[in-house]
Amino acid sequence: MLDALTGPEQPTVLIVDDERLNRGMLAELLSPDYRVLLAKDGPGALAIAHREAHRLQLVLLDVGMPGMNGYEVLGALRAQERTAHIAVVFITGQSNAEAEEYGLRLGAADYVSKPIRPAVVEVRVRNQIRLALQRQALERLAMVDGLTGLANRRHFDDMLERSHRRSLRTGESVGLALIDIDHFKQYNDCYGHVQGDEALKAVAATLQRHARRPYDLAARFGGEEFALILPGESDAPAMAEHFRQEVLRLSIAHSASPTAPQLTVSCGVLTVRQPSTAPLQAWLQKVDGLLYQAKSQGRNRIAAAMEP
Repeated sequence: MLDALTGPEQPTVLIVDDERLNRGMLAELLSPDYRVLLAKDGPGALAIAHREAHRLQLVLLDVGMPGMNGYEVLGALRAQERTAHIAVVFITGQSNAEAEEYGLRLGAADYVSKPIRPAVVEVRVRNQIRLALQRQALERLAMVDGLTGLANRRHFDDMLERSHRRSLRTGESVGLALIDIDHFKQYNDCYGHVQGDEALKAVAATLQRHARRPYDLAARFGGEEFALILPGESDAPAMAEHFRQEVLRLSIAHSASPTAPQLTVSCGVLTVRQPSTAPLQAWLQKVDGLLYQAKSQGRNRIAAAMEP
């Protein structure tokens, strides 16, 4: 059994082999410890890998399949951003060094030779799964703000670019909000930085509840500024207004604020209905201008606009 590194969900392994006997044997061997998926050919394997990319840690891939061999499947996996990260272990009856070197150069992580020895398969799969989970954990840490647990600026920039590409592909609108905690310097001066950190975490937790769908993202933009990406959201201003009111309901005292006796936020909200190839920096400049507008009009409010 794997230890707690695996988390509450079993790691996923895709077994790809044109021989039913081999698929069944490997599935029986691995199913106690892993979520096992099966494919009998290359096209089927690619379809599953694309669908399960966010959960799939490892592919056990037969080299000598008819139609589309294992090398071609690996090349197709590496050619797609969505599946390029998935570890692949080749299963092969070839024992020559040239074939093994060729597969490793293509990006295979390891080899398992036929006839299959269960103990060897278990060890090599466990090693690759552990490496994959460690890599995923490091990637998650690199994308998370340490204080609030929200996405950090790096993750925000990456997801905004992905949302832009997705919107160009699907024609869906994109909602984008920038949020600033009003008079936060005065809050820190009055209550101290430790209490200030607690306030940041409370606002962040409230914002996170508004990023409900898989493509939504709540992020710490920097300092006391936050951001929200809402792909396909038709009413981002209403979402931002609901968030503003929820922050009020937190009732975090702010006696140094000239706006209200409690902590408040100002929001700039841009809805892009028909995304274009214009630079993303233009989106950020517009939503930043809307945030400035909300603050200049008295704070504790939203300012929204819609791109045609």
